[in-house]
Amino acid sequence: MLHRARGVKIGRDVFIGDEVYLENEYPESIEIHDRVQISIRAVIVAHTRGPGKVIVEKEAFVGPHVVVACSAGRVLRIGEGAVIGPGCVITRNVPSHMVLTSASAQPVGFAAVPLAVATNMEEFWSGLRPFKSRRTRDLTAASGETASDKLEETDPVTGSGTIGPVTGSQQ
Repeated sequence: MLHRARGVKIGRDVFIGDEVYLENEYPESIEIHDRVQISIRAVIVAHTRGPGKVIVEKEAFVGPHVVVACSAGRVLRIGEGAVIGPGCVITRNVPSHMVLTSASAQPVGFAAVPLAVATNMEEFWSGLRPFKSRRTRDLTAASGETASDKLEETDPVTGSGTIGPVTGSQQ
């Protein structure tokens, strides 16, 4: 296995999926124990401003598109039997048998100037408007904020009403 030849310590019966990136600068800083599964396009980096160490203990599962990043001088450990779901970003130890999932995508704002057509980042940033969910708006209304504080609920480009469906959790 190419990763072993580069210096990554890999145990027995390990599965490493396609397009997985395992530390290039300090491959000896990665340790993968027996029966670990690492899914497609996961990234494990053991250096930010110098080498750290990443240890993936036995029977752990690292899902697709997971990013594991360790800082200089630290040891980041993914515990035995841990399950890390797709898209998670891991910067701290994960306890044994812990199951992690990434947060669902949440609306945070509106882009009056789409990033793809902005001539520079300042133009994009100046066109951003915050988004408040109906639930947040109701909570702020209870705290005494005025109606003008709630205008962020409308689309700043078109001026139309509330964006997105109202769910039970937003009522």
